[in-house]
Amino acid sequence: MPEPYDISIVPCEDYQPDTCRRAMAQVLEPLGGLAWVRPGMKVAIKANLVAPMAPDRAATTHPALLLALSELLVEKGATVVIGDSPGGLYTGAFVEKIYKLTGLEALERPGISLNRDFSQAQASFPEAVAAKHFQYTRYLDDADAVIDFCKLKSHGMMGMSAGAKNLFGVIPGTLKPEYHFRFPDPRDFARMLVDLNVYFKPVLTLADAVIAMEGNGPTQGTPRPMGALLAARSPHKLDLACAWLIGLERARVPTLEAALERGLIPERVEELRVAGDLAPFRVADFQKLEAPSSLLFRGKNRTAWERLRGAAVQKLLSARPQPDGEACIGCGKCAGLCPAKAIAMEEKRPRIDRSKCIRCFCCQEFCPVGAMKVHRTKIAKMLNK
Repeated sequence: MPEPYDISIVPCEDYQPDTCRRAMAQVLEPLGGLAWVRPGMKVAIKANLVAPMAPDRAATTHPALLLALSELLVEKGATVVIGDSPGGLYTGAFVEKIYKLTGLEALERPGISLNRDFSQAQASFPEAVAAKHFQYTRYLDDADAVIDFCKLKSHGMMGMSAGAKNLFGVIPGTLKPEYHFRFPDPRDFARMLVDLNVYFKPVLTLADAVIAMEGNGPTQGTPRPMGALLAARSPHKLDLACAWLIGLERARVPTLEAALERGLIPERVEELRVAGDLAPFRVADFQKLEAPSSLLFRGKNRTAWERLRGAAVQKLLSARPQPDGEACIGCGKCAGLCPAKAIAMEEKRPRIDRSKCIRCFCCQEFCPVGAMKVHRTKIAKMLNK
């Protein structure tokens, strides 16, 4: 018997209903389709609904793909609930606004609903590497299976937002800054994200890469057509393929390094068993936001000199948030949500205290006009060339 596929990729040229339906069936078939679905099963689809933005902004999982998957699940006898906890209040009023602006409001029909249980639960996970205790969105407890449906995007802190990063949406919105403060080092934050994926065990992970987001992602970047739909049993193996598609080295994606530490992925994308061909979809000039390298002179087994040198290297090479004075509208949202309280508004302009900044890029991610940018030092730019 041939080895099962790790990942599947198919063309999906646009978001027309027929195109999405055909691509969804094709991408699932090499992974066994939906044979695991039992009549009466309740399936939760954890979408990426990061902000109240229209689907054509490429910041959120497109509703046409969510509908195509949901309809296939309903035909198998399942009921579907689609949900997420974006940044902000985890309340009905706020999330309903998200549903409306992201186009999900129109998806509801018999067998398909949007989550309206905004209660929270507490998890104890002693086996975790980082997140041994965490709060999460309780609606997932009612599901027999969880599907992770992400959007492929650049990301200031993690380099890339895809399968593993999408599970951060199980943390209720107003608690997200607290988790950034608890795990300010990108590597520790990545280990926490992998913990969430291990805990919730999504039965399937899909990536909307029909139109990805490059540049100032994950909310204010530029839509970039890629024309692909991906699926995998493992969010980490899917992410390894996604990183290759946008030209990111594994070592530049902290979640992939954290997954490799646990033996959840191979070292190289060439070791994945792929149904389909990744090469036609690779975007060589994809505009990336590379996360800090994990290959710094740090760690408990390093000498004092190596740790000091590593700290200096990190300071010289690490990206940081930088406000664009011309684009800034002075709304103060960045100062209000900064978990480290590193931003103060002076004359209606943000001023960042670099001694307090933990480089979580929450300010960049949720700036409503994209005025907070990811700034790379001149030395980092030179080395990248």
